Amino acid sequence: MTIVGDVDAKDRLTALLDEVEAGGEVVITRDGKPVARLVAAVPPFDREAARRAADGLRKLGSQNSLGGISIRELIDEGRRF
Repeated sequence: MTIVGDVDAKDRLTALLDEVEAGGEVVITRDGKPVARLVAAVPPFDREAARRAADGLRKLGSQNSLGGISIRELIDEGRRF
């Protein structure tokens, strides 16, 4: 995390935005007190976290069973009520 004064932040805005875009965080102060925090508008996509989540879902799916009933049969059963 970078802490920068308001005057310095104005002079270095492009560099500070580059830092935030790369995943950093910038706190802007006025008279030594924090007044703003710059963070990425959209967190960067974490492909490895998504892969782990998908693997976990696949593992859960392989451990659970519908007792021989198909998804179609469950849908049709639900529509009868």
